[in-house]
Amino acid sequence: MRKENFLNLRMALAGITLAFAANSAHAESAHGIAMYGDPALPPDFVSLPYANPDAPKGGKVVFGNTGGFDSLNPFTLKGTSPWQLRFWSYESLMGRSWDEPFTLYGLLAESVETPEDRSWVEFTLREEARFSDGSPVTIEDVIWSYETLGTRGHPRYRGFWTKVDRIEQTGPRSLRLTFNVEDRELALIAGMRPILKKAQWEGKEFGTDEVDGAPIGTGAYVVSAYEPGRFVTLRRNPDYWGKDVPLQRGTRNFDELRIDFFGDQTVLFEAFKAGELSALREFNADKWDSVYSFPAVTRGDVVKSEIPHQRPSGMTGLVMNTRRAPLDDWRVREALLLAFNFEYINGTVTGGVQPRITSYFSGSALGMQPGAASGEVRALLEPFASSLLPGTLEGYALPQGDGSKRNRRNLRKAMKWLEDAGWTVTDGVLRNRDGQALDLTVLIRQGDGEMKTVTEIYARALERLGISLTAETVDNAQYVERENAYDFDLTRYRRELSLSPGNEQRYYWGSDGVTQPGSRNLMGMDSPAAEAMIDAMLTAKEPEEFTAAVRALDRVLTAGRYVIPFWSFDVGRIAHIKEMRYPDKLPVYGDRTGFMPEVWWYEAD
Repeated sequence: MRKENFLNLRMALAGITLAFAANSAHAESAHGIAMYGDPALPPDFVSLPYANPDAPKGGKVVFGNTGGFDSLNPFTLKGTSPWQLRFWSYESLMGRSWDEPFTLYGLLAESVETPEDRSWVEFTLREEARFSDGSPVTIEDVIWSYETLGTRGHPRYRGFWTKVDRIEQTGPRSLRLTFNVEDRELALIAGMRPILKKAQWEGKEFGTDEVDGAPIGTGAYVVSAYEPGRFVTLRRNPDYWGKDVPLQRGTRNFDELRIDFFGDQTVLFEAFKAGELSALREFNADKWDSVYSFPAVTRGDVVKSEIPHQRPSGMTGLVMNTRRAPLDDWRVREALLLAFNFEYINGTVTGGVQPRITSYFSGSALGMQPGAASGEVRALLEPFASSLLPGTLEGYALPQGDGSKRNRRNLRKAMKWLEDAGWTVTDGVLRNRDGQALDLTVLIRQGDGEMKTVTEIYARALERLGISLTAETVDNAQYVERENAYDFDLTRYRRELSLSPGNEQRYYWGSDGVTQPGSRNLMGMDSPAAEAMIDAMLTAKEPEEFTAAVRALDRVLTAGRYVIPFWSFDVGRIAHIKEMRYPDKLPVYGDRTGFMPEVWWYEAD
């Protein structure tokens, strides 16, 4: 080789080495990853701080769901599966600590690596990771799971996949995902995709074809028996591979979990009183104080536990489908908000004990501040000033009634907004300029007695405005089908929000969900301002920037008048048999996914 050619080759190799070094700068393998800062737990942590590493194993517990199910696959849009399955039977490369805003620790993966700009993330699989049938988890399974869920899985998994430039194996037990957008959260989201077994789906089309039983996962629990619409039983796998992984130590303690299905909440509660169920979450403070005095409680066989939390209020209420006229007119939505007599309804349904939700992130530092927007929040919103609804920049607060049954003052305000939108009362019926009456329907899931009560009271108020409001109750399968197709005017709405909101916000409020079936954007909002605030959240490098972006998003959502908010759940309420125990140390998120039954155990006196 000529000397000059050798020098040229050496220089080229040096350039490649430098380029690789630059791309890998500040990328170090770690046991965990946090959205901001470092993980709270050290590399040698024994267990999660809210888990009991010495908890005994054993016992059987029974939970209750309303409605039914016709599928055991929680990863496709086809059919209805018990919501618990994807949390009890399946795992991801990393797992979440619910005692931190957003931190992941190694689960199927033993380590994670990402550069400072988080343009890519690399995971190394644990050698001992196994599926429930005993077969090893391979890089091929992981890559197939990402690609399959991202292209043919439930819509909740597809948004992430559009931001992946490439996924590739980098070693015998490692793989890397490289992203095509600037989004600091993607490195964490990548660690949370469920991993399924590729071989089980050979010759089948994921999303349309069914497999025998449930998809094979790596979780501690496996479906052992079921009858569609009636019950599902899961048993703890005695050979569960991850029992000694620090993230899992002291969790998944029950030998058997069973879910029984009931036609409505009343029947479910009676089953709990009769001792057929082991635990029940209660979301109504008035019922908690008034109806949980049955003999098993007074004997001490059933314990009432209250679980505090520090998470945002989220949003619970009646969502208005803006895909349909006249709900696409914010003035009509403002009138419907005014006509909803919260003070009277809250007193009737909950005894007035539970305070009202005031915004999507209320009750936390992420919630919008009262009054006009200022500082960084205002700077983020001002470029969209011409398209923002009244109150976004100036300040917006929910209408307040006088507590009386008739709510006359707010009804008069509501009528003015309706008249401004072109609606007038003729012969007792509210009609638009074309003579069309304003008739609305509330879609209610079978068994939701509370929603029926709310609708009945609300309908009487709307009747005084000349508006007809009808309740339409359907079974669980129909409800899911119609919700996925956005076939409703109004329906019950619940979005739990975290202390570290991120990419899921686009799934909740993004414009793709206006037409894409099965998204969580039930209101059909299409707001460039909201999407810009989400972008700002995802690219924020400092907590202060992130908080400003979330507060700005909260303003857009709340002033958008998409949901009629109900009461907040400021504390979790769980009634349970005395044999069910949980640690004294409670997570920041309180009673949420990852708490019951994950860190509970069975202990007889």
